[in-house]
Amino acid sequence: MKDAVGWVCALVAIGVLTGFAALLITGRYLADGPVLVTVTENHGLHEGDVFVGAGWVVAVVAVVVLTVRRGR
Repeated sequence: MKDAVGWVCALVAIGVLTGFAALLITGRYLADGPVLVTVTENHGLHEGDVFVGAGWVVAVVAVVVLTVRRGR
């Protein structure tokens, strides 16, 4: 069971990080969505940014779980 959890965490982190790399390469989201918060005249927080933030949180949790499990 321990190995399965480790592999799932690793695959989640790899999947999210790969998705973020694709977003960085293309420079566009598939669904930017409307601007939720305007930061400057040309920049703001889009609805799609919330999805990116949630993915980042999931990837960080997966990495933390892997790190804590290796310390045992």
